[in-house]
Amino acid sequence: MKRVKLNKIHHIAIICSDYEVSKSFYVNVLGLEILKETYRSERESYKLDLMVNGHYQIELFSFPNSPERASYPEARGLRHLAFEVEDVEEAAAELREKAVEVEEVRLDPITGKKFTFFEDPDHQPIELYES
Repeated sequence: MKRVKLNKIHHIAIICSDYEVSKSFYVNVLGLEILKETYRSERESYKLDLMVNGHYQIELFSFPNSPERASYPEARGLRHLAFEVEDVEEAAAELREKAVEVEEVRLDPITGKKFTFFEDPDHQPIELYES
């Protein structure tokens, strides 16, 4: 059977409850770069295209009255987003300085790499994983 040839993950879409709060978090706290911001009046919705280190990777959406979704790590579906960083301890300290609650840094028993978790404004788990 012939396999589908996938090149890479193109983007991750996130629906937020408060567009301005989430935009500020992803841009000002995490430092993602804005590629394009679009307001779609027919949907009363924003679409914010964000880049990580110059690569288009995240679409942040707002929709009126979007329902909450279970986001704790063991829920079915998307478990979490993970960003690679050079130094997990340093990145966690920078987030704490910006009033973001960050879990204690742990060691991955399989890879021996450091990692930690925190949440976005809608409680989406986000992981920092050391390169």
